[in-house]
Amino acid sequence: MNERKARGEIVKVSGPLVVARGLGDTRMYEMVRVGEMGLYGEVIEIRGDRFSIQVYEETGGIGPGQPVSPTGAPLTVDLGPGLIASIFDGVQRPLDRLKAEYGDFVVRGADAPSIDRGRKWHFTPRRKRGDRVAAGDILGVIPETPVIEHRVMVPPGWEGTIASIAEGDYAVEEPVAVIGTAGGERPLTLLVKWPVRTPRPVARRLAPVEPLVTGQRVLDTLFPIVKGGTACVPGPFGSGKTVVQHQLAKWADADLIVYVGCGERGNEMTEVLIEFPELADPRSGRPLIERTVLVANTSNMPVAAREASVFTGITMAEYYRDMGYSVALMADSTSRWAEAMREMSGRLEEMPGEEGFPAYLASRLASFYERAGRSVCLGSDGREGSLSVIGAVSPPGGDLSEPVVQATLRVVKVFWGLDDKLAGQRHFPAINWLSSYSLYGDAVDRTCGEKVNRYWAKNRQEAMAILKREAELEELVRLVGMDALSAQDRLLLEAAKMIREDFLHQNAYDPVDTYTSLPKQFRILRLILGFYHWAYGAIAAGAELDEILRLPVRDEISRAKGVPEEEVEALDRLAERARAAVEGLKPSGERS
Repeated sequence: MNERKARGEIVKVSGPLVVARGLGDTRMYEMVRVGEMGLYGEVIEIRGDRFSIQVYEETGGIGPGQPVSPTGAPLTVDLGPGLIASIFDGVQRPLDRLKAEYGDFVVRGADAPSIDRGRKWHFTPRRKRGDRVAAGDILGVIPETPVIEHRVMVPPGWEGTIASIAEGDYAVEEPVAVIGTAGGERPLTLLVKWPVRTPRPVARRLAPVEPLVTGQRVLDTLFPIVKGGTACVPGPFGSGKTVVQHQLAKWADADLIVYVGCGERGNEMTEVLIEFPELADPRSGRPLIERTVLVANTSNMPVAAREASVFTGITMAEYYRDMGYSVALMADSTSRWAEAMREMSGRLEEMPGEEGFPAYLASRLASFYERAGRSVCLGSDGREGSLSVIGAVSPPGGDLSEPVVQATLRVVKVFWGLDDKLAGQRHFPAINWLSSYSLYGDAVDRTCGEKVNRYWAKNRQEAMAILKREAELEELVRLVGMDALSAQDRLLLEAAKMIREDFLHQNAYDPVDTYTSLPKQFRILRLILGFYHWAYGAIAAGAELDEILRLPVRDEISRAKGVPEEEVEALDRLAERARAAVEGLKPSGERS
């Protein structure tokens, strides 16, 4: 960023909000350097000659009269090889390099290039001199990690003929090609700068239809999300929001993961940093960190940088989506971001909305989530990419009528409602199956019906019907007791219990149970529903319910989720044994 010569001065400091004057033609959302230490700041309001600046660092020691220097550019991120396996703060400063230079804590005014300018990358061209290229065309590739191929693209707005291009080892600021455009020859480097508040363009938006397989049975079967979809994970403290986010980051069927820790506790981000380099990626067997980008803005970091962190993360995610990858972004949690907006809005003396949040809360949240989607990327090859966004929300006291939850639900299509009562019963994931929903269910039913089994939708609908009927019968049991129910109703309660305990409950720390493929999910649920149907028929023929429930095969069904993926056909043989055991029971009138 080229700094201007014009300088202003501070007239007021209020926490992370600094008011300055004398900044001339500085515009909204332009980055400035504040005070003698050159702290990062962004202009968020202009009133006459007064410029309100949210500072992304601690403002202690900053006072009136100190200088403010405009940079002439909005908040931008560096895009290029070297992002993967790195951890950044909210304004894309590399925390590992800052630690090496300044110590364990980020020093105010500290700066370092987001991407190492000295490292060489081997560039292999895919185009040749004289080729006509346009925005989004892939000029060549770089092996960024053993599992991710970095695709060097023509930047948006560029079009022309390749004047020169050559294979070799390049630093990110060295030109790998020269493009002859209408305005003359332009060198193309591996480094691209992009403003975080501006969505990267695509050729065409597509309807998302392919499921984003998470390996979590309650999600994939009952409340699925698709590649390019959006989801909200609200829940009270201790209900497992972060555990769900970690499971999705580890197991989601995405080529690349961007994990944004927005205002969460530092120990949670530490857990990610420790686990991901050691965890084997199920797709490649390599360390999971080799396809992960981390953005950390923990609760002890400056509050104003929380908004920057989510937009920094999604801009990097869009960059890899444009290469044709399926990208999943985890934001944990958007409530901390909204709290930062509320604090800045109060210091700006804006008219407060509901519960003190700014009136633009909903539109700001929408501007984030609506950057998700499945798209045809720019470029002549017609490649497709997708960006899925899953945001955790932390409503005070678990109140789902709270403004951040409601504003989020207006723009997302999947609601995974966490329940602290389920968490207290040690049922994980603690997702309430009666309050959660997915608007992608029909699309996933069609896809899974074709690729997994044509009875996928039927089984899902029947399982949900049984769980809903269980809730109704439990009300009746509380009033009149279990003995008042028919054998069929008591069997339904047992079937619902099997669905809850043997299917929906999942142990994240069990090496087999932590992830379940779609074919295995289908077989387990079919086994449980099959047992219910066979038992229902046996009762109708005169068999006793207690005898059915005492069958040894029931214990085998409860252990079905522990069957390894490579032995999943064993579930089909178990289903045959279960059927034979139930149908082999004699009616009570035929016993001697």
